[in-house]
This record gives sequence, structure tokens and C-alpha cells, in this order.
Amino acid sequence: MDITLALGGGGAKGNSHIGVIRRLEKEGYTIRSVAGTSFGGLVAILYASGLCPDEIEEIFTSTDQGSLYVRDSKDGPSLLGLSGVRKLLDEILGEKTFDDLKIPCAVTAVDTKTGSEVVISEGYLQDGVLATIALPGIFPLLHLNGWELMDGGVLNPVPVTVARMLSPDLPIVAVVLNDPLDIPVRTYSIPVPAMLPKQITDRIHRLHVAQAFDIFMRAVDLSGRAVAHYRLESDAPDIIVRPNVHHLEMLDKVVVKDVAMLGEDAVEEILPELKRVTSWTSRMSKKILGGKR
Repeated sequence: MDITLALGGGGAKGNSHIGVIRRLEKEGYTIRSVAGTSFGGLVAILYASGLCPDEIEEIFTSTDQGSLYVRDSKDGPSLLGLSGVRKLLDEILGEKTFDDLKIPCAVTAVDTKTGSEVVISEGYLQDGVLATIALPGIFPLLHLNGWELMDGGVLNPVPVTVARMLSPDLPIVAVVLNDPLDIPVRTYSIPVPAMLPKQITDRIHRLHVAQAFDIFMRAVDLSGRAVAHYRLESDAPDIIVRPNVHHLEMLDKVVVKDVAMLGEDAVEEILPELKRVTSWTSRMSKKILGGKR
């Protein structure tokens, strides 16, 4: 049973994508292409490069999450840096390009100059990752081909349209990490190094910049929810998978295995409907009726 995936953004919540993919494979589904936004774009590229879910989980588990967002001279204006992320990508992806991928893959970003969505499906894989994860104001923009690129989730939190572009005739499984509109908005804490004493950490959290960070992240959360809600209504994927990751913040330090398991659990819940929409009769009916467009 062939499908295509649209992996949504959500920071640390995106570790659940690992479990979603693993469970889909166990159920006999073959993922022929994958599109991703933000953390979903990172997972999409790693998977399309030939890494299996267990290998991706091992990479994320063995990574020091506290060292990922350190700033260096390569970072432009932003609250946090990506030196640790670049080092990780150097180790995993090196100089690989989209031409080296095992299956078709694309990630999304937004050009701050034009306000338009940019679909990245060629060039260096590292550039694709750094563009799609560039959460505005939090991580530095990526300058590429004359664009100033930021997180694709600003306009397309779950890239269903891109997945459809990659595989027009396949059922689309969309993995949504944004909270539903009716869940209360949480407060956000500014990330601080884990080795700092609690007394200093508490003092940092009381600073105006920490309070501003909280307000900004709530705004990002709310806008992301709304955009995802209306885009999903419009773009109409065949199946929506919603891992129960609502208790997590985007920049949380997490136990990767536990979050991945939430992805597996979410697939379990939608399996009957997934089997129905991927059945031969359902796919034939869709072709006859002209499909969902």
C-alpha cells in the first residue's frame, strides 16, 4: 500500500514523526514520498536519505539537546543560535543534495522579502533543513539564492499541497502537531543551559526578555494553530494523524523514545480509517470522481 506523507512542524513534538513512520511501515505501508515543514522537514529529509525510523531515533537520542541552540559567528540576528544543529547536520548529511535522496522529498520555507512560500527540493540537504526550521526571531534566517528564508510553518504548518505535488495519485497522510483551537494556550519558558543553578535560572525567567519570549511564543502557537486548521480544511489530506503531544513545548528537552511512541499510538487510533481510504475500492472511487483537489 503506497502513501505519501506530510509531516507538520512543532519543534520537540516532531519526535513523534519517528513513531508514525515506524508504525506505518509495520502495518505494511510503503512511503513513496515525503514533504515536511520545520522539525517535520528535518525528519522528512533524514528519512528520504535512507535512514530508518530506528536510526533517526538513535541519532536524536544520542544528541545533547542542550547544545543544539548555541550561537556562533555564523548566526544572524536571533534569540538562539544553530551552531549545534549545523554540527549535527555536518555529521549526518555532509555535502549530500536532494539528488542523493532515496525517495522524492521537499521541505517548505517562507521568503521574508516577498512573503511567499518557497518549496525546497534541490540543492544541499543542510540548507533545506536550516531554512525550514528557522523559527522567526528565535533562530537565524537562512540566506539562499537571494531569499531570506524562515520556518515554512508560518504559511504552511502541514505541507499537504507539497506532498500532493510529489505524488499526485497517492493517499496523503498528514501528521499534525499543532494543538487544536480549543486547547488553552500554555506559557513558554526561555531555554537556559541545564548546568546553571536553579537560583540563576529562576532569575533569568523573571527578566523582561523572558516574559517577552513567552508572549511571542504564545502568539506563534496561536497563529500556527489557526493556519493549520484552515489549511487542513482547504488542502484536504486523506488522513490526519494527531499525536498526543499537546503537553510539550517546541523547545523542550524530551525523551525521544517516549515521544516517538506517542506517534505510534496515534497511528493505532486511525488505522481503521487509513485502511479504508487506502483500499483499492476507495482509491478507484476517488479517481473516478476526480479526486480531492
